[in-house]
Amino acid sequence: QVQLVESGGGLVQAGGSLRLSCAASGMIFSLYAMGWYRQAPGKQRELVARISSGGSTNYADSVKVRFTITRDNGKNTVYLKMNSLKPEDTAVYYCKTEPWSYWGQGTQVTVSS
Repeated sequence: QVQLVESGGGLVQAGGSLRLSCAASGMIFSLYAMGWYRQAPGKQRELVARISSGGSTNYADSVKVRFTITRDNGKNTVYLKMNSLKPEDTAVYYCKTEPWSYWGQGTQVTVSS
């Protein structure tokens, strides 16, 4: 049974940083691409960053340069380092597997102005 557990969210001031983690179990982690998504109140869930099984990355335009996605296959974990946070980054952040879709429960990120 695949399980994804996100952690690392919290309250931070604008300009600050956070690192989110998503620990996976019940799957051969190295075979999956992993994505970080976010959903703000009243908005649709959107892709923030993605990393392929081979380590290739892509980002939403709104987070390019500020966010970095990495993975540690030895720890079955994908990370999202978020720098220069803005109030508009406030959302629940989720990790997701590809191509078979499994979702974590989400972690709240709140950026105060």
